[in-house]
Amino acid sequence: MLKELSIRNFAIIDDLTVNFSEGLTVLTGETGAGKSIIIDAVHLLAGGRASHEFIRHGATKAELTGLFLIANEQHPIYPKLEEAGIESEEGTIILRRDINEKGKSVCRINGKLVPLSILRDIGSTLIDIHGQHESQELMDERQHIHLLDYFAANEIKVVKEEYVQCYQAYRDFKREVAELNMDEQRIAQRIDLYQFQINELEEANLKIGEEDALLDERRRLLNFHKIFERANLAYEAISGDLKSLDHLGNAMNALEDIVELDEQFKESAELVATSFYALQDASHQIKNVLDELEFEPDRLNEVEQRLAQYQSMKRKYGTTVEEILDYFEKIKEEIILLQNRDEIIQNNEKKLVEMEETLHKLALKLTKIRKQCSLKLSEAIMNQLRDLHMEKAKFIVNFESLHSFDMNGKDYVSFYISTNVGEPPKSLPKIASGGELSRIMLALKTIFSSSNGVTSIIFDEVDTGVSGRVAQAIAEKIAAISIQSQVLCISHLPQVAAMADQHYLIRKQVEQNRTYTTVSNIDAAARIEEVSRMMSGSEITDLTLQHASELLKLADIRKQEMKNILI
Repeated sequence: MLKELSIRNFAIIDDLTVNFSEGLTVLTGETGAGKSIIIDAVHLLAGGRASHEFIRHGATKAELTGLFLIANEQHPIYPKLEEAGIESEEGTIILRRDINEKGKSVCRINGKLVPLSILRDIGSTLIDIHGQHESQELMDERQHIHLLDYFAANEIKVVKEEYVQCYQAYRDFKREVAELNMDEQRIAQRIDLYQFQINELEEANLKIGEEDALLDERRRLLNFHKIFERANLAYEAISGDLKSLDHLGNAMNALEDIVELDEQFKESAELVATSFYALQDASHQIKNVLDELEFEPDRLNEVEQRLAQYQSMKRKYGTTVEEILDYFEKIKEEIILLQNRDEIIQNNEKKLVEMEETLHKLALKLTKIRKQCSLKLSEAIMNQLRDLHMEKAKFIVNFESLHSFDMNGKDYVSFYISTNVGEPPKSLPKIASGGELSRIMLALKTIFSSSNGVTSIIFDEVDTGVSGRVAQAIAEKIAAISIQSQVLCISHLPQVAAMADQHYLIRKQVEQNRTYTTVSNIDAAARIEEVSRMMSGSEITDLTLQHASELLKLADIRKQEMKNILI
C-alpha cells in the first residue's frame, strides 16, 4: 500500500506530507482546493508526463516522494525490481521524482537513479489511477485479453506458458529463415563478402597472445642500444675491472675464517655469502644475455608490419583478437548456410509448418479456455452491474480470430456492453455516459482488484454524474474494492465519504498573498460536519448534521456486513 506521500513545491502545495492507511481513504473539499493536485503528484510518481508548470511559483524544482509497503512476497513488483538491479528492504519501496524548471525529471527507486521508463514500469505495478475521462487499462481494448487471462488464471496458466515458449521459438526461427531467404543478388554479394573476409583472416592467421609478445619484442628492439649499454655496465661493475665480485669474495672468506673464533660474526658471514653467490649468478645471467644480444634492424621492420596487420584486422572485425576470431568462426558457418541454402530453405520451411501446427493446436486450446471463462466473467460482471442498478445491462466478451499468431495466440478479445434494452452491445471504450462508465468501471474493478496485483487503486471523481440509490451503490462498491486493495478516492458524494476508513479534508487558504493547500485527517465530529456540507452545500443545519450522522452510522454497519461476508 501507499504509506506516505511527500510533496514539495508542487502547484499550490508548498510542503505537505500525508500518511495513508489500508482500506478506503476519501479526500474531500471544495472545488479548486487541491484534491486533484494530490492525485496528479501520485500520477507523476507512477511515471506520468511531467511539465515545468507543475513547479510552484518561485521554486526551482518540485519534489515528490512516495513510500510503499509490500506485504505479499509474491507481488509482481519483485521480479521487476530484480531485473532493474534495485534492492528492496523488508518490502519497502520508495519512489522519488524531482522535476526541474525545464520540465526534466530525476527519478529514483530506493535511492537508485533510474530512467523514467523504469519508474513508469514499477509505478504501474504499484498504482492504478482511474479518472472519469482517462483511458485506463480497462478502457484499452488491447488490454482486455490480459484481463480475461487474469480471470482465467487457474485454467489457462499452463497452456499459455507452453504456447508462449513455442511462440518465442517460432518467432526467432522465422526471423532466421527470413534472413536466409533473401534475394539471389544479395545472397551472391553476401557470399563474396564473406569469402573475401575469410581469405583475409586466414592469411592474417591471428593468434591469441601474439600481439602482446610482439609489443614486448618491439620495445626491446627499439631500446637495443640502451639495453646493451646498461647491461654491459652492470656486468663490468660486478665482474670487470672494478672487481666487485672479487672484493665480496674476499669479505666472505675473511668472515668465514673468524666465525669459529667469534659467533657474533656468524649472521654477517651468512648474509655476505648469500650476497656473493646471488651476485655471481646474476653476473653469469647478464653475461649469457649479452653474448646473445644482436641488433636486427630487419626484424624490427617485420614486427612493425605484423603489428600493423593486427591493427588493420581490429579496425575491420573487432576490438580484440578474441572478437575477431569469434567473428571468423561465425562467417565460416554462415557462408556454409548460404552456399547450401536451397536444401536448408526446404528443411526450414518444413520445420516452420510443423511449428505452426503446434502453435495452432495450442492456440485452439487457449481460445477454448477463454471462451469458457468469458461466460463466467460476463455473468460475474452483470451481477456487479445489477448491484449498481444497471439491471438491464448486458456484458459480453467478443472474440475475433487474428490472421497470424501473436504472443497471446490468435484471439482478439474485446469487452462489449449494452446498457439499454433493445440496443446492441458496443465496444466498452465507446460508452459515452459518465454515470454509466463509472458503474461499469467499478464492476470491472471489483472483479479484477484482487487479480491484477496493483497495490493501490486511485479513483479521481469517478462518481460524477450519479446520485440517489446509484450513488449509494457506487459507495458500497468502492468500499468492497478497498477490502482487498488500498483505495484512495476523491469524491463529492456524501455516500462515498461516509464509507471511508480514513477521511482527509483538503482546504485552500491565502497567506501573505500566496495560496496554500492544507490536508487534515479529520475526526468523527469533523466528519459529520463535512458530510453534512457535502449533502446540503454551504449551509449546514441541525437537520443536515443529523442526516450526516445517520449516514455515517449506516455506512459503518454496511462496511462490517461486507467484511463479514468476505471472512
